[in-house]
Amino acid sequence: MAESNRVLIAPSILSADFARLGEEIMEIEKAGADWVHIDVMDGRFVPNITIGPVVVKAIRPETKLFFDAHLMIDDPAEYVDSFIDAGADMVTFHIEACNDPVAIIEKIKARGKKAGVSIKPGTDVNALSAVISRVDMVLIMTVEPGFGGQAFMEDQMDKVKKIRDNFGGYIQVDGGINKDTARVAIKSGVDVLVAGTAIFGENDYSKAISDLRG
Repeated sequence: MAESNRVLIAPSILSADFARLGEEIMEIEKAGADWVHIDVMDGRFVPNITIGPVVVKAIRPETKLFFDAHLMIDDPAEYVDSFIDAGADMVTFHIEACNDPVAIIEKIKARGKKAGVSIKPGTDVNALSAVISRVDMVLIMTVEPGFGGQAFMEDQMDKVKKIRDNFGGYIQVDGGINKDTARVAIKSGVDVLVAGTAIFGENDYSKAISDLRG
């Protein structure tokens, strides 16, 4: 694991109550969340549209939690600065969405932030070979990106196992995470769990986070 044996929990605000988003973020911080996972979708790279830098900027003062901006968008290089300016601590982009991933990583690092790279379920893990030594985190999607509430794709754990022994950074999974699939992910070598409905769909956020962490 990247820093310790502690599994990090990153609630995805895509599943939060947007009418009271600031309060929701304060509540997950009190409940023991480690990061805030921010799903950014543009309606082109994935078939949904979510939030942009203006929302990130608005919620940044509400918490000291680490902001993990997951850019599920075309041309991520064009928006790196906007999300960092808004308050992102790490910017994660999709290897499928860019022609020069090394340049994007360098751009993120030049701003003093952490860089992550993600792959969709249909993308071979070898697509990461040119960049894996340069990033702080690899995000393995365990659903097709675009919508919450999908079923966990356990076969994606083969990718986790392939990179775990040779990668010293974080390995994150996103999609279909609940207290049962979390066990599968952790056993495979995952150290950051993104969860939406498994947290925000529960009445007791503290218990939900504790259940995921195990």
